[in-house]
Amino acid sequence: MSSIKVAIIGVGNCASSLVQGKYHYANSNKPHGLIHEDVGGYKVGDIEFVAAFDVDSRKVGLDLGEAIFAKPNCTKVFHAEVPKTGTIVRMGAKLDGVAGHMLTVANDRGFEVDDTPDSDRASIVSTLKESGAEVLVNFLPVGSQAATEFYMECAIEAGLAVVNCMPVFIASQPEWEARFAKAGLPIIGDDVKAQVGATIVHRVLSNLFKSRGVTIDHTYQLNTGGNTDFMNMLDRNRLSSKKESKTEAVQAVLAERLADENIHVGPSDYIPWLHDNKLCFLRLEGNLFGDVPMNLELRLSVEDSPNSAAVVVDAIRCCKLALDRGIAGALTGPSSFFCKHPPEQYTDDVAAQMTDDFIHGDAARLAAE
Repeated sequence: MSSIKVAIIGVGNCASSLVQGKYHYANSNKPHGLIHEDVGGYKVGDIEFVAAFDVDSRKVGLDLGEAIFAKPNCTKVFHAEVPKTGTIVRMGAKLDGVAGHMLTVANDRGFEVDDTPDSDRASIVSTLKESGAEVLVNFLPVGSQAATEFYMECAIEAGLAVVNCMPVFIASQPEWEARFAKAGLPIIGDDVKAQVGATIVHRVLSNLFKSRGVTIDHTYQLNTGGNTDFMNMLDRNRLSSKKESKTEAVQAVLAERLADENIHVGPSDYIPWLHDNKLCFLRLEGNLFGDVPMNLELRLSVEDSPNSAAVVVDAIRCCKLALDRGIAGALTGPSSFFCKHPPEQYTDDVAAQMTDDFIHGDAARLAAE
């Protein structure tokens, strides 16, 4: 198979795990940790990173293979050598991609924004076209509404498919989805659902309660972490779409929707020494047979960015398959399986089957009929 040429917006921890993963699996015959080893003939090692944008002076101008290890990144380093990629991280557009408080952090966790002028849309589109990029991956910080929309315009103009990892609603917003469909471009989104993260575990447990006839009266999901994502989310004004995305992902699998006061899903706090580790605390309260009360509590500890990258490598390959097959617009099954806020919500087992059907060509056959 040919390579899959990928452009990255935001060279943070998630990008670091994604790039490291390409070399980890390209140099290993053990598919441990992958959801799909093969996606329509494409392996993880077939992903090629041809363009990258960031606004931090410690990354701009570096080769991508070096920039992924620059501060403030703090995710785990895999046991795989990452060579120079030949792709230089270019200055992007700041817009609302940097929270104000992230510029005043005394330690090395905050942003140090490059003082060169922002790249404009024309220059970014030109870079994307010249790179030969086919799929754009959006890793911007939570709350980057204007910046995400700016890069979506660039993707459409440059003719790129998109994996929207962030909770800015694009694939699930009808006007944007229609624009991608009209341009003949596939998109997967919105807000990536981790491999085994807080949201997927919360959904599975909620669905278990429903399938076993246990009503749920109250539930919460509290998350803490020490990476730049959690520091960024200290600004609660940037959280509205994130909370909606995570909450709706859980509400969608409940037997009955809970009133707002009976469900809380969202980040709790930033704890620097946790680095890229996320601690999740879940609680579900309900009633068994005879209206007898019960509750379940769970503590989950995961490395946040590899947890995301495991899903993104599949989403990238599904976008490439859609390009190969001439399928445009939001990819329904993959979006539901890979993301918290897709255009259409399905239970995870149904979404997994829809994604497998897509990978094995059923979607292409149905689209042609």
